[in-house]
Amino acid sequence: MRKLVPIAGVAGWILFGDWLAGLALSVLALAWVMLPAAEEPPVLPLAVTMQWVSVTIGLYYNHLTGRRLEAITRSDYRYMVLLGLGCVAATTVGLALGRYLVARMKPPQRVRPAHALTFKTLMAVYVVFTAVLSAVRITDVDLGGLAMAAVAMTYLRIGLVYLIFRRMVGRGEWYFVAALLVVEVVLGISGFYAGFKEPLIMAALAFLEYFNRRNLRHWLSIAALGVVMVTLGVVWIGVRVEYRAKYMEDERFQNNRSARIDALGDAVHKWMSQDTESLLTSVDGFVERMWTIYYPALAVDRVPRVLPHTHGQLMAETLRFVFEPRILFPDKPYIISDSEMVRKYSGVFVAGEEQNTDIAFGYAAESYIDYGVPGMFLPAFIWGLFIGCAIELIYREYHHRDMAISISTVIGWVSLYLFERSWAKTIGFGGTLLIYSGGLCYILDRLWFEKFRNLYMGSTVDIDAQTGDATSLQFQPDSK
Repeated sequence: MRKLVPIAGVAGWILFGDWLAGLALSVLALAWVMLPAAEEPPVLPLAVTMQWVSVTIGLYYNHLTGRRLEAITRSDYRYMVLLGLGCVAATTVGLALGRYLVARMKPPQRVRPAHALTFKTLMAVYVVFTAVLSAVRITDVDLGGLAMAAVAMTYLRIGLVYLIFRRMVGRGEWYFVAALLVVEVVLGISGFYAGFKEPLIMAALAFLEYFNRRNLRHWLSIAALGVVMVTLGVVWIGVRVEYRAKYMEDERFQNNRSARIDALGDAVHKWMSQDTESLLTSVDGFVERMWTIYYPALAVDRVPRVLPHTHGQLMAETLRFVFEPRILFPDKPYIISDSEMVRKYSGVFVAGEEQNTDIAFGYAAESYIDYGVPGMFLPAFIWGLFIGCAIELIYREYHHRDMAISISTVIGWVSLYLFERSWAKTIGFGGTLLIYSGGLCYILDRLWFEKFRNLYMGSTVDIDAQTGDATSLQFQPDSK
């Protein structure tokens, strides 16, 4: 497997005639070689791959189509792609080291049941979570210091969605998977932001956990999900301006999901009636939205030539913000908009909070402004190390496998997949999920295990010779 890294690099160089394209493929191969999945879905390599896509998609799009994007014509994009690949590689190495360090600890030898909740209970909790969170959004309740807890519960609901997908895929209930996916995509796409991505990713992870390379249906399912994701992304880029304008102008429209769905349908129909060149322009826009290196490239060009490095000031402010929880410090100021940082360091007056938007800047650009090269790669390595340790500890300490896999999947994905997210949001989201979602699920896992301890201990078990894990073969809460 290790030979795959140089092979991918050489193949990319020959295929595209570009050493940078070859290096990028080597970094991608490195992520999949160093972060193999054991019992869990491949969430870590997939999240790193999403970062890799954000760094390289425009490079490959230009090679394949010849279409020149704004970043290519107006910035030194190649240098920023190189720096971005360095951050992706540093994150990968940190994740691998974190998992390795925890894996060296002596594993606890105990019964580890496959399921904590019955399928009916999962569905009931999913319905309740969805209804409650929808009511909170509609009523616009001021949660004060509990706002981050509500955010954590939102992502915990995504974990429930993943668990349901996982059960359905394991049973081969493809029609139910498709039905739930349609419901989740409609719920996500009818909001202000593109909230349809997470359910599609959770479905893909559920498929990948059971993926069999010899099963044609599995290949078709993954390919179909990929096509749906790209298609929805392109369509969303084409219709979002008109849709968001109506969303912001009409409060009744905001609170009427049926009206929002109808408006989206009309916008999609209008978009599809365009000529070919207009559709290709939408594809260009989708790629440019995914390729988040333009403004960082402008910042790299201006620092330190125009503005000096901040020598850790941005990271110090981030850590001070993160470690002052709003529930204890209600007067704590909110995170500065990424758009403000883009305006200052890239020299472009981009849209900001006054337009209810936030232009991506990203942790890599922040790290460069703070530390320059090569110091900018250290924060990415440390964050990867921390998340790698945290996820491996979840697998080690949780009793129930479905709880461990679902919470680690959500934490791993949300904490890692966005290259354009600032350090304050990256660390804040990751820490919030670990404390609220991870902590709550840890307590529930222990309480549920104690409730059924006698049944678990009385079941037939199989001891894994390498890990020491004892997995129940006969008793499953799902069957009781």
